[in-house]
Amino acid sequence: MSKTLIYRLGSHPKRSLKFFLFGLVIVLLAGAFIALGYYQDHRFQIAGLVLLLPGLCCAFYGYIGIFANRFSQVIEAREKRRKALKDNDPFA
Repeated sequence: MSKTLIYRLGSHPKRSLKFFLFGLVIVLLAGAFIALGYYQDHRFQIAGLVLLLPGLCCAFYGYIGIFANRFSQVIEAREKRRKALKDNDPFA
């Protein structure tokens, strides 16, 4: 089950990168609103806090997709190496 989940999450690395970068931009925008609210009206801080959670969730989902793609490549290379060693084993 976990292997299929990793393969499913990592199947679209470009989409995951877009999610991550979009979430990162939203988090940076939220940080700017929070900082602006420190010097200006407090409503900017509220807007920044409202934007912070969706931005973090979007960036986290994208990062998990990127990590799953890399990890699925490691799993695939390990399985190929294991199969190659098994095929060339003289004692089997």
